[in-house]
Amino acid sequence: MEKPRFTSQVRPSATLWLHSELWPPRFQLEAWACLESTLGREAASNLWTTGWGICCALGSSAVKTLPKCQQIGPTRPGKRRPLVCGGVVLSSSVFLHVGQSWGGPGPLLQIMARWLQIRLLTWDVKDTLVRLRRPVGEEYATKARAHGLEVEAAALGEAFGQAYKAQSHSFPNYGLSHGLTSRRWWLGVVLQTFHLAGVRDAQAVVPIAEQLYEDFSSPGTWQVLEGAEATLRGCRKRGLRLAVVSNFDRRLEDILVGLGLREHFDFVLTSEAVGWPKPDSRIFHEALRLAQVEPAVAAHVGDSYHCDYKGARAIGMHSFLVAGPGHLEPAVKDSVPQEHILPSLSHLLPALVRLEGSPWGL
Repeated sequence: MEKPRFTSQVRPSATLWLHSELWPPRFQLEAWACLESTLGREAASNLWTTGWGICCALGSSAVKTLPKCQQIGPTRPGKRRPLVCGGVVLSSSVFLHVGQSWGGPGPLLQIMARWLQIRLLTWDVKDTLVRLRRPVGEEYATKARAHGLEVEAAALGEAFGQAYKAQSHSFPNYGLSHGLTSRRWWLGVVLQTFHLAGVRDAQAVVPIAEQLYEDFSSPGTWQVLEGAEATLRGCRKRGLRLAVVSNFDRRLEDILVGLGLREHFDFVLTSEAVGWPKPDSRIFHEALRLAQVEPAVAAHVGDSYHCDYKGARAIGMHSFLVAGPGHLEPAVKDSVPQEHILPSLSHLLPALVRLEGSPWGL
């Protein structure tokens, strides 16, 4: 008895679905392995528990190679409802009948004529869609000068990097678990920055820190990256739902409104609001829950390999890494497929077309 084939040398043009309860037991282990390697464990599990599983991906010219396989024609309108598995709607209009040579009682095979279709696109914001108009050191030095303190911008820029890293390590995600607010957290970063830059009078720095917190809440401190608005509009025209998933504080919503970007997004999730920073899987799962989609039909766009790219991929989402030429470390570049790297935001829409042009985005 010939076993069903799970791979083909022909470029797939249809994915065949077979009710797994009707499979001979000896085929089920191989079928599960195929599902898991094709879709990932989570999507495969969701699909399997519905009683349906992927049988094989074949080119249209290869369908006739299945043993005693004949098309029995489209069902009449209204006779069957489309089956939804893992967020993907399977066409119910065309069926194939498999004969006794498969060892079963003539189970039905369903052709899914549609490729993968991304339904939700989640976005990082800082250094993906917007960036500071001036380096942090320059902003800090300007505000210090207005309050009578002269501190070199370069020294403040270097000190800020050290202070931010230390504060993030001691009090992750704005210190929420330690009873801090994001405002107090940021004031602490500023105070430590000036201390490391040589300013020992903490009281003199307090009004500077308060002013900086307000300034960084203003859209005037930020600028929209080239191509961001056009790309967001293009995504909306494609019918995609858009959302923000960012390790930012609560000020982000107002910043996006002020920059004219908020209108593009169905919702905005910040790590302060939800309590989990990327790459924690829970913030990505919350986005999927709000959008009511499965990971297999969602993609994330961001500039951080660890927080954005790996965080989204870990739960079965597709992901794109925004990185200009020469901005990637060799180890990162070697671990990310070239088609997942975006030299600029203008490359996103063509990348989505390529992704959706492959079965299940492989």
